[in-house]
Amino acid sequence: MGLLKMTITPKSPSISSLILFFISLSLAPVTLFFIYTNSCFLIEWEMLNISSTSMTIPLILDPVGLIFSNVVCLISACVMFFSTSYMANDPHLPRFTWLVMLFVLSMNLLIFIPSLVSLLIGWDGLGIVSFALVIYYPNMKSLSAGMITALMNRIGDVMLLTAIGLSSIQGHWNIMFMWDTPFTPAMALCLVIAGMTKSAQIPFSAWLPAAMAAPTPVSALVHSSTLVTAGVFLLIRFFPLINSFKPVMTMLLFIAVLTMFMAGISANYEYDLKKVIALSTLSQLGVMMTSLSLGYPGLTLFHLLTHALFKAMLFLCAGAIIHNNTDTQDLRNLGNLWAQMPLTVSCLNVANLALCGAPFLSGFYSKDLILESSLMSPSNTLMILMIFLATGMTAAYSLRLSFYSLWTDSNHLPFHQIHDEDSSVTTPIMILTIITIFIGSLMQNLTADFSNFSAIPLSHKLLVIFVILMGAWLATLMWTSPKNSPTQNHLINSMNSSMWFLALNSAQPIIFYPLLKGKQAFSVLDQGWLELSGGQGTMALAKKMTQINQLFQAKLLTVLISTSAISLTTFFLLMAY
Repeated sequence: MGLLKMTITPKSPSISSLILFFISLSLAPVTLFFIYTNSCFLIEWEMLNISSTSMTIPLILDPVGLIFSNVVCLISACVMFFSTSYMANDPHLPRFTWLVMLFVLSMNLLIFIPSLVSLLIGWDGLGIVSFALVIYYPNMKSLSAGMITALMNRIGDVMLLTAIGLSSIQGHWNIMFMWDTPFTPAMALCLVIAGMTKSAQIPFSAWLPAAMAAPTPVSALVHSSTLVTAGVFLLIRFFPLINSFKPVMTMLLFIAVLTMFMAGISANYEYDLKKVIALSTLSQLGVMMTSLSLGYPGLTLFHLLTHALFKAMLFLCAGAIIHNNTDTQDLRNLGNLWAQMPLTVSCLNVANLALCGAPFLSGFYSKDLILESSLMSPSNTLMILMIFLATGMTAAYSLRLSFYSLWTDSNHLPFHQIHDEDSSVTTPIMILTIITIFIGSLMQNLTADFSNFSAIPLSHKLLVIFVILMGAWLATLMWTSPKNSPTQNHLINSMNSSMWFLALNSAQPIIFYPLLKGKQAFSVLDQGWLELSGGQGTMALAKKMTQINQLFQAKLLTVLISTSAISLTTFFLLMAY
């Protein structure tokens, strides 16, 4: 780290932010050119060519990858600009900057590499760097969160390696030219499971709220456009392959709807500010997976982009609030913030409205289309009902967060001055706010394909608005009800606040009981019966027999003389008589 400290100044996040802003601005005209010409370039970089063996890295430049990379670089630039103030007093700021830049590089490698083998560079890079960022603060909670994050993502790595092995029969690993083989269904299943682990679908959801142990700028980056969206983006790339196997798509639909429903309920029972936003991310990832499983990859990408922008803004606003409230994350200790941080709280509520799908904000355009497409899909009634219930839960926890930030009485430390005058904090928040307000209508025609849409009745059209209003009514009802009512079921509260006990059952029970049984087996078998009947027991028995034999041989002469004397005495006595 000494070399890094010499080459990077303490203002390194500012330099990184400028570089990322420049990359984003440079990609914008290229992205528009590829979108309007509907072009796709496939480039192969030959790194090594010896005799008949060549090593190449393919690159793909298409509208999907370019527009997503543009958004990733823009959000990363805003996050690094925000970090100049938030992480100003951190003693390891250069290390933090390098880790975040490696994170962005890994995500771009995942976006632009179409080879299943080379794609592992970005995929594993995201996993390793995310582990390093989650354990950035040296405490036991961060280490535990980093371990469960790493172990959950290792499952996805194994599935991706299995898919590589199954696709080797084709003689190549380029995702653009996959064809049907006897192993293709198993390969599609492995890819779906890999995407589920990275995007934290049930039963791999526990690591996403736990990753909130990382610094808030990292959370803003991880939970908006990089790590959690990598699984969704992988499935968008492989959509033609996995869409040809309907059982896999049906399984993905069921799990995605269950995930968004569970996350929506759990967010209404959570009091940690960052975990509420993390659970909202989990809910929206369920929306994206639902859209993908219904057969709408364009809508999935549309919601992925709009969600990344307003979720990054939501995390930056939360980071500003936490930073100014002496690092307090409990919603019950926050309140009356609109009078002291009007700009930050205004942007927070703009992001909240976009999240719950308020009309004419960016989240409305993507979410409304997804819900309408679910009404037109051949899914069963239960799936549609759960999708709309989860949408109502989204509106409920968004309004609940607004209640706590706007109308709750102030509970923070007395004589503690709160303000939002720091330009390093307010500037990236304002940039993302302006983009969030206008990007939905601008991006709608670029990503969504309306050729397959059909007209729906007015009652179905208004159903989305009705569900949002019902969610707002539910949040108001929960807000006005007594907090410690005797009618509350504490088991239900505990279940919902722990993600249906998923967080409790994802780490300790799975590890503890097998290790306990292993310890008992080691004590009883390895240190017990096998000690007696195995090699060591046989050796101990032979050693004991040898010692007895040596003792007998050492006293053999005395025994012989004694025996002879007794025999002669007996003989002479008999002769005398």
